[in-house]
Amino acid sequence: MNDGPVTDGKMPKKERMRFVSAEQVAQLAGVSRSAVSRTFTPGASVAPATREKVLRAAEELGYHVNDLARGVLANQSRLVGIVATRPEVGFRAHLAAALAKALIRRGSIPILINTGQAENELLAAQKMLIGHRAEAIIILSGSPPASFLELAQRNGQPLIVIGRSEPDADHVRAGNSEASRKAATVFYESGRRWLAVIGSNSGTPAIVERESAFISAAESLGASAVVARGGDSDYQGGVTGGRALFSERIKPDAIFCANDLIAFGLMDVVRLEARLRIPEDVAVIGFDDVPESSWLSYELTTFRQDPLFMAQRAVDLMERRLENPDSPPGYEHVIPELVIRQSFKP
Repeated sequence: MNDGPVTDGKMPKKERMRFVSAEQVAQLAGVSRSAVSRTFTPGASVAPATREKVLRAAEELGYHVNDLARGVLANQSRLVGIVATRPEVGFRAHLAAALAKALIRRGSIPILINTGQAENELLAAQKMLIGHRAEAIIILSGSPPASFLELAQRNGQPLIVIGRSEPDADHVRAGNSEASRKAATVFYESGRRWLAVIGSNSGTPAIVERESAFISAAESLGASAVVARGGDSDYQGGVTGGRALFSERIKPDAIFCANDLIAFGLMDVVRLEARLRIPEDVAVIGFDDVPESSWLSYELTTFRQDPLFMAQRAVDLMERRLENPDSPPGYEHVIPELVIRQSFKP
């Protein structure tokens, strides 16, 4: 026996999503459609009694203004694109989350686009955001190609870059060179002479800058310094780099890691495979100060980047650009603070 609903053998039609319209609010409130529009337009003139009726009807029906339609009419929107490669990984995840919070506080609508670093992928993301009339683009991924910058400029779309310098774009960048030179100096002043830095083959501007600044500073101090690299700037990259270092005859007694994820992989190799002590045999400094750095398994001494601070600086630059489109590129330089934990104490 079939107790299910009786049908004519055809699949039921899927009911379309129906949002409450301004016309429905007007009917319930007993006012004109234009009165509803004026009620929800900041600065528009509307009688207090009419406003009260409209707001009461809107509340009862669950009405919300169609911001998308308003954006189309105004040829702009409150959308802001956040373009990132692997936004779920390491410090980038915390920075993307901080940007979303800062933009929402501002009244913007953040859109996260997970893309690669290839020019065609970045341009596809940019064209999508221009097509949706995004107010601005904040890019966290590597180096945007010249065509990316040119397209943004032609459309008058603000472009903010975080993590590297771009002469024609507003940008927020960390003091990579300053932190890396300080890492080499505090190692040397603590009596460490066999120094190393672990970066990655990803070749991002920040990683390259940290590697080169550390090596340059170490050599200028008279210390021996080598570079090891993993495939990417992540935990496995630290494992690969660590294994390469400790397979050599001369082993380092102090290692600077280009980020904390690399440092975690290295530290596990040092303790579990090389059977050495941290920091007695090998001192370790990381970069970023992600939350896991304070975990008891690592207690990593590292340079702290504050994602909330950097995100707010990026949003401030965006607002400045929106208010003054012809102003020269803005530049925010954020110097990371060395946070001392157990992996190395100067």
